[in-house]
Amino acid sequence: MSSTDLPPTEAAAAPYREGFDPRYEGRRAECDGGQPLAGTHLSGRQEFTGTLTGNYRDFGDYPWRWFLLTELTRKPHAFPHAAVWCAQESLTLLDGPPPNTIQGA
Repeated sequence: MSSTDLPPTEAAAAPYREGFDPRYEGRRAECDGGQPLAGTHLSGRQEFTGTLTGNYRDFGDYPWRWFLLTELTRKPHAFPHAAVWCAQESLTLLDGPPPNTIQGA
C-alpha cells in the first residue's frame, strides 16, 4: 500500500505503467497492508475502506498491479492522505466477485 504520488515532472520517468480498468471503477473495497510506524523501526498493519477509481499502476515486467482507492471511509488515525494505492492482491471487493482477468497487462 502506498499513499505517495510523484510530481508531474517526475511521473514521466516513473518506474510504472499507468492504466485504467473500468471493471473496478466505482467498486467499494477494503485494503490492508504494512507500513512503517513513524518514529520507530517497526511496522504495523493498516486497513482502509473506500471506492476504487479504476486507475492502476503496473510495476515490473510481470505486472504487480496497484489500484487507487479514494473516498476513504476507514483509514488509520491521523492518516493525512485522501487516497491510497493498494496492491491488487490486498484488495477485498465488497460488492461482488473480482473480474476474471487483468486488462492491459
